[in-house]
Amino acid sequence: MNALRRRAWSPYVVGALIGILSWFTFASVDKPLGITTAFEYTAALALEGAAPEHARANSYYADPAKTPKIDWEWMLVAGVFIGAAISSSLSGDRDSAHNRVPSAWRRVFGASPGARYAGAFLGGLLLMLGARFAQGCTSGHGISGALQLAVSSWLFVAVFAATAATAAFAIYGRHGAQDV
Repeated sequence: MNALRRRAWSPYVVGALIGILSWFTFASVDKPLGITTAFEYTAALALEGAAPEHARANSYYADPAKTPKIDWEWMLVAGVFIGAAISSSLSGDRDSAHNRVPSAWRRVFGASPGARYAGAFLGGLLLMLGARFAQGCTSGHGISGALQLAVSSWLFVAVFAATAATAAFAIYGRHGAQDV
């Protein structure tokens, strides 16, 4: 079977591939793998376009290392979206109505795809805010930081996993969380 057509991959293979990507990132740009900074830069660039005097007065961007830009991290963001779309098409997941509104969601919130998409958007927004408060996202802390054996990243991963499990049980109940 063609590996690109599988609906699920081995987490060990995917973990190894992400590790290799992380090594490549360190070797090529000398920075850890991460994705949320691209969104921060996008917001800053939008602020510069809408209110340049306010953007210039923001001390956060006085540091040249934090100058907002479209760089390799945005290419990673684009790659995630493009890769997910290609994977979904090749595996046939896109054709499944079940994937638009999973059974666990349907049992609790109903079968409306619009409500599911709104919930996914809200969840993503909350994750992004949490990532900014934590000064790193699951890829920054959970992959790059953990690979570097950073204590803060290992703590982040433990709190993230516990919070995700607690939220799944709170939202879907004991039996529904297994379907998530």
